[in-house]
Amino acid sequence: MSKAFDNATDVNRQQGGRRNLIINGAMQVAQRGTSFTGVSNADYTLDRFESGSSGAELVYNVEQSTDAPNGFSNSYKVTVTTAETTLSSGDNMAIRYNFEGQDLQQIKKGTSDALKITLSFFVKSSVASTYSLELFDQDNTRVHGQKYTISSADTWEYKTITFDGDTSGSLDNDANKSMRLAFWLDAGSEYTSGTQSTTWQSNTASERVEQATGFMTTVNSTFQITGVQLEVGDTATPFEHRSYGEELALCQRYYQVLSYTDGAMIASGIAANSGAARAAIYFNTMRAAPTVTLPTAGQSSGTQTYLNTSTAYPTTTGTHTATSISVRSFKFNGDSYSGLTGSYPAWLYSTGNTEIALSAEL
Repeated sequence: MSKAFDNATDVNRQQGGRRNLIINGAMQVAQRGTSFTGVSNADYTLDRFESGSSGAELVYNVEQSTDAPNGFSNSYKVTVTTAETTLSSGDNMAIRYNFEGQDLQQIKKGTSDALKITLSFFVKSSVASTYSLELFDQDNTRVHGQKYTISSADTWEYKTITFDGDTSGSLDNDANKSMRLAFWLDAGSEYTSGTQSTTWQSNTASERVEQATGFMTTVNSTFQITGVQLEVGDTATPFEHRSYGEELALCQRYYQVLSYTDGAMIASGIAANSGAARAAIYFNTMRAAPTVTLPTAGQSSGTQTYLNTSTAYPTTTGTHTATSISVRSFKFNGDSYSGLTGSYPAWLYSTGNTEIALSAEL
């Protein structure tokens, strides 16, 4: 069989199955909340999308907006509340999406059969300008930049961008970060002083961004994006809508919240003695053993505690930690308690509404 036939077959298979390599491209899922103020570099807000920024004065917010083009309910919206007076050389701002290497093996990067991939999205900004975006190969420090123009301010526009296949540098076949997609909102001369490369090349910082846009130096500037789709081939197809439940399950590989209402018995544990108790907490399988964030230990609203064998509050609620963390469970430790009964059940209890947050982001 010819290489052309093989490549065409690969593209057809991709289009016949799951086409979109992006999770939450319609910005439906926002487990952390729907509005974020004073966002910092590397903060995740809407699920799977990460903020990137550097600026001494810059302050900006992110929200899950209900302003979206026809066929979509939500968009990712950035608003600059404190602008940079002038753009320093290293200033930059971007929206980023990170991929596991094992999820991109079908693009055959680093082989003679490397396939093109096409990005499509809807975008709206108060600052009409030429913007840059890029694919950054984390495994081999290679980058492929592209650019697009927002022609009219405050108007939804549809864009499609095709990236070449890269015959150099294969991606690791594992669950770690191998590729990053970045939508640049603005950047200083450190990133714009060269000529932006629109083919794959080794990373050169000055050639990553076409030009400064003025977005970071304009107070109350806004940038919105939704319908983000990345697919194998050189043609953009209609956005692949997935149900909210399916998108949520995909997002929970990277981040999930275990929510409990007032009076919930979270888990049945055992008291080792009057001052210590243990229970196992289970959750949907994640990409890696997550970072676990527990609520405050206590007996007032918004806290969690172990109850004694009579399902009553202990004399004293002590401290809580998570250990033996795996991709689908952890041990919930209660220590420095008083009033538990050794070798008897101890019930982990929610007073008021509480949450346990689990993060295995790339």
